[in-house]
Amino acid sequence: MTTFPLHPPSPPPLRGDEPVQGTDATVLDFWRFALSDFKMNNVRGYLAEFLVARAIGAAGPRVEWDAYDVVAPDGTTIEVKASAYLQSWEQRTTSRIIFSGLKKRVWDTATGMSEEPTYNAEIYVFAVQTALTHEEYDLLSVSQWQFYVMSRPALQEIGYASIGLSTLRRHAGPAVTYSELADTIQSASVRVRPGN
Repeated sequence: MTTFPLHPPSPPPLRGDEPVQGTDATVLDFWRFALSDFKMNNVRGYLAEFLVARAIGAAGPRVEWDAYDVVAPDGTTIEVKASAYLQSWEQRTTSRIIFSGLKKRVWDTATGMSEEPTYNAEIYVFAVQTALTHEEYDLLSVSQWQFYVMSRPALQEIGYASIGLSTLRRHAGPAVTYSELADTIQSASVRVRPGN
């Protein structure tokens, strides 16, 4: 007899050489098929989340339906937003940097979807891939990323559900590099969680 709610187990970590049963393919073949284009918005977002997680030493795979993207070792919750000037499709000009979905409705098994969208993370990291030409776009170089960090109280104060780069710079201050990211998140976290 099935009992509810259904609790999914944590997925096992994959190496990439596991076979996709009934085919001549492996998990790595699937990753190459689905995740090779880092200019695709979803893949670029996953990469930004990965970079933030690595910078702060977070463990574990991303969880698609969590109210936030990364949990720091000290428990700080972090939402990661990514944007870029270049896309995987033909463009007339470079894209405007904008971050949307800052407020989200949250799913709860017992109560369902929350009625109102809210800011759900303690810290927000805005990641910008800075390449301006496809020739210079380096898929795997953190030197091409800039990061802006804001606390939830700072975002709540301005109240935006989306934010453009010039407004972000006014409120978050200058961008930081990947090597500065962990300390910047920690500083913002201390202001949000004084006990840390």
